[in-house]
Amino acid sequence: MSEISPHSRPGPAHVRDDYIALTRRKRLYSGMLLAIFVALMASGFMVADDRNAGGFWDGWTRVLDFPRVVLAEASEKVAELPGHIVTFFPALIETINIAAVSTLVGALGGMVLSMLATRGMARWPALIPLFRRIMDVMRAIPEIVIALVLIFVLGGGPVPAMIAIAFHTVGALGKLFSEVNENASLKPVEGLASVGATWTQKMLLGVVPQVAPNYFSYALLRFEINIRASAILGFVGAGGIGYELKNAMSWGQGKYDESAAIFLLLFATIVTVDQMSSVVRDRLTHGRKSEMLA
Repeated sequence: MSEISPHSRPGPAHVRDDYIALTRRKRLYSGMLLAIFVALMASGFMVADDRNAGGFWDGWTRVLDFPRVVLAEASEKVAELPGHIVTFFPALIETINIAAVSTLVGALGGMVLSMLATRGMARWPALIPLFRRIMDVMRAIPEIVIALVLIFVLGGGPVPAMIAIAFHTVGALGKLFSEVNENASLKPVEGLASVGATWTQKMLLGVVPQVAPNYFSYALLRFEINIRASAILGFVGAGGIGYELKNAMSWGQGKYDESAAIFLLLFATIVTVDQMSSVVRDRLTHGRKSEMLA
C-alpha cells in the first residue's frame, strides 16, 4: 500500500481557510433566504392590503372599538348575563357534542390508517405510500371548506360540521399515531403471527396496549382543537354556539350583551377542557414512565 505523504495532508492554514470559506458561503445563503422571505412577506402584505375592503394602516387604530363596545354594553346589562348563559348553554352542549363525536370517529379512523401506513404493521406493505398520501390529503383540506360543501349538499346543522371535523381529524391523528407506532415493539406482533393470529388480532393485542396512552393523549389534545373548530364552523351555518354568536354579532348594538355571554361560555369551556385534558395527559405520560422504570 502506498503511504500518505506528510506533505499531502492539509495544514492548519488550509483547514482554517476552508472553514472560513464554508462559513461565508453559509452566511451568504442564509442572507439570501432571509431577503427572499422578507420580500415575499412584504409583497404578500401589500397584495392583501390592496385587495382588502379597507386599508390596514387606516383601520388598525380602530381594532379595539368592537371589544370596547361589547364590554360597555355587557357592563350596562350585567344583570342579564346569567340569563343569557342559561339560554345559550344548550348550544354550547351541541358544540361539545360535535367536537366529541368528531374526535371519536377521527381517532378510530386515524388509528386504522396509521397502522396501515406503518412499516412492519401494514397489512398491505405495497400500499403504505397510498395510505400516507390519503392522510396528507385529509389533513390538508381545511374543515371550513369541507363544511361549506356539505352544508350546500345536506343543509345547515351539526351533521356537516361533525363530518368536516372528523374528516380532518382522521388525517391529523393518523399522522401522529403513525409516529407513535414506529416506536412500538414488533416482538408481540411476531409472537402473535407465529400462532396464526389475524392482522386485526395482532394490532389489537400486540400494538394497541403499547400505544394506547399516547393515542389517548393525542386524542385529548385534538378534542380541545375540535371544540374551537366546531365553534368557528358555526359561523358558516354548521350549528352550535358559533351560530348563536354569529347571530348575536350580526344584530349589532343591543345584542352585544348576548355576544359577551357567549364569549364567556366559550372561554370557560376551552379553559376547563384544556386544564382537564392536561391533567389526564400528564398522568398518562408520567404513569407510563413509572411503569417502564418499574
